Amino acid sequence: MFLIVGYVIILAASLGTYAIHGSLLALWVPTEYVAIVGLTIGGFVAGNDIKVIKATVGALPGVLKGSKFNKAFYIDALAMLFEILSKVRKEGLMSIEGDVENPDGSPIFSKYPAIQSDHHIMEFVTDYLRMMVGGNLNTVEIESLMDVELETHHHEAAEPAHVVSKVGDATPAFGIVVAVMGVVNVMGSVGQPPAVLGKMIGGALVGTFLGILISYGFVAPIASLLDQKAHEGSKIYQCIKMVLLASMSGYAPQVAVEFGRKTLDSHVRPTFRELEEELKARKGK
Repeated sequence: MFLIVGYVIILAASLGTYAIHGSLLALWVPTEYVAIVGLTIGGFVAGNDIKVIKATVGALPGVLKGSKFNKAFYIDALAMLFEILSKVRKEGLMSIEGDVENPDGSPIFSKYPAIQSDHHIMEFVTDYLRMMVGGNLNTVEIESLMDVELETHHHEAAEPAHVVSKVGDATPAFGIVVAVMGVVNVMGSVGQPPAVLGKMIGGALVGTFLGILISYGFVAPIASLLDQKAHEGSKIYQCIKMVLLASMSGYAPQVAVEFGRKTLDSHVRPTFRELEEELKARKGK
């Protein structure tokens, strides 16, 4: 939503101020629009393999959606972890074997559809719970393994933002390419009247204008939003990591989820009292 609002402001500020003293028709050079867009898309396709292209295209619709990683989501995640670890503490590790092996049919995980619907999160949780069930855990080794997995996840999540940022960096240069082609066309028409040459030179400079405007006004905001989305999506894994490691170290479930709560960003982090009251309310159901 704010992306669209930002685009409107950008267009109003650039085209609106130009329209005060110039004709907007002078900026309408369709062939240059086609050339710049084509060069940008071509550079994107040529510079990335199919895996990265699919990941980037798949991530783009997400910039128009609100984040699901809000306070309610994290409360659900912490409550789910608290419930599964409480079961372990009361009934032993083997009691969660059925939940781990069949998370879709788990009576605990089924209470939290927002978490259960994200198969990446569920896979991360169940993989390490499965290792807990297997026994003989070395907390240091598990933490190291988690760090490696999270590093891989963060790298993959950050790729779309990195790719779009590179595309944005290249767009002004493509604008210059289009402008130079226009200048070459002008140089071949030096015998024309000054009014005609002036119009042709102005049309050529539109390429530079478009390249810079598209880069910093349209592509760069998308790259920034993709980077923010990647950061938001990585925080839940850090939270789960801290909760499970605290549990492996022998802390009670209530204390373990507090470790996870502390990793969250302040604007989505439930207070200690909020989380405690929520856990008590759900425990009573």
